[in-house]
Amino acid sequence: MTIAGLQHAGVPGDVEANLAIIEHAARDAARRGAAMLVTPEMFVTGYNIDGSLDDLAALDLTARVARIARSVGIAIVAGLPLPKESGGIYNALVVVDSAGVELTRYRKTHLFAELDRSLFHAGDALADPIDVGGVRLSFLICYDVEFPETVRAAALAGVDAVIVPTAQMEPFAHIADHLIPVRAWENQVHVVYVNRCGAEGDLRYVGRSSIVAPDGERLASLGEAESGLMIATIDPDATARARIANPYLDDRRPELY
Repeated sequence: MTIAGLQHAGVPGDVEANLAIIEHAARDAARRGAAMLVTPEMFVTGYNIDGSLDDLAALDLTARVARIARSVGIAIVAGLPLPKESGGIYNALVVVDSAGVELTRYRKTHLFAELDRSLFHAGDALADPIDVGGVRLSFLICYDVEFPETVRAAALAGVDAVIVPTAQMEPFAHIADHLIPVRAWENQVHVVYVNRCGAEGDLRYVGRSSIVAPDGERLASLGEAESGLMIATIDPDATARARIANPYLDDRRPELY
């Protein structure tokens, strides 16, 4: 399956503008052969926008994303806020297929410092893998991928790719540069890491989005300030070959850990 990742600054707090950016990117991605578009973390609303998030989360944002997916004919992974039944919001993503049908949603489980904790509630479960177009996928959000256990859990569940919308900011460019290829290599899994660029409030995002193969090689990437799409193909056979060539999963001794 060919996946496109959108690296973009977005428009903080402007849902209509961000949905328009997503639709334009979806049409471009589909023209270029992609079956799925992935946006950055909280892209539909903006991330570091504080007080307006609760009001924006009350809107039916998933339905808006689904209409774009159905209109264009492409699956979309969109970062957005989801309301919590007992009050407050989650930092979340939704996945809709090319017919606009919701396939899954995931709520960020590892909250980053006061920035996240002041805005969001933590989810309490990792994502269940789903199959899309013959490719087995799992999902994390930003800080989640910095915990080795999360990607290892996905790999042990047999996924071909871990999709990671992110809003990685300065001074943490080393996560994008170094940790993401390691996560792919040590788990023999593709990692699709889709970041913001530009600035939002007092945050400056580091860009450096990448799609990394199970052998740690970057299949596609963008620089710090580039807006646009990166596109690569997720090949389940490459995952299988990598697990034969580099059998970490088979050679583990969890009884020692």
